[in-house]
Amino acid sequence: MAINIILLGPPGAGKGTQARRLIEERGLVQLSTGDMLREARSSETEMGKRVAEVMDRGQLVTDEIVIGLIREKLGQGGNGFIFDGFPRTLAQADALQALMAETDQQIAAVIEMRVDDAALVSRISGRFTCGNCGEVYHDQTKPTKEPGKCDVCGSTDLRRRADDNEDSLKTRLMEYYKKTSPLIGYYYVKGNLHTVDGLAEIDEVAAAVAKVLDRLPA
Repeated sequence: MAINIILLGPPGAGKGTQARRLIEERGLVQLSTGDMLREARSSETEMGKRVAEVMDRGQLVTDEIVIGLIREKLGQGGNGFIFDGFPRTLAQADALQALMAETDQQIAAVIEMRVDDAALVSRISGRFTCGNCGEVYHDQTKPTKEPGKCDVCGSTDLRRRADDNEDSLKTRLMEYYKKTSPLIGYYYVKGNLHTVDGLAEIDEVAAAVAKVLDRLPA
């Protein structure tokens, strides 16, 4: 039986890292809103043409279109899906719930990656990556052994995201708490919410997520 899950948590909580682990270890498919829109835009399908028209006008893609793209993906089957970047609002959660019922599927688990805001700001604002191999570093907790040089591949192309700073992160956190955090209560009431410590070590978080999924009914 396919396992469809949602990863919830503020920016920087590690949802992308855990999604990659689930893809590798369980064969799940990540449904990223951004990736789906880019893929649709470059296609010749009717839905793709609608996406291109909206984006070319500089407008936001409607929830109806995103749900349509998700419907297409769900029809392809597989071991299950990880919802990434959707739902973000209660209206989107309702729309997704309706789609699940329509396609005779369900959200097996919603995993909240809970974090301490102050610790999260500290973690993200000190983060930088190697532009060549993607290794992640941190000013305090994981600096490079040799300043300005990647430990893994030796590249000097070390980068920081423009929005990985305290002010930008606080703005992104406010947006999350205003629009997305109400989903925690929404899925708690539905009985499929699970919480893990998003600030634990990556392997510890992965083990906690695996424990949730392994306990799901077959």
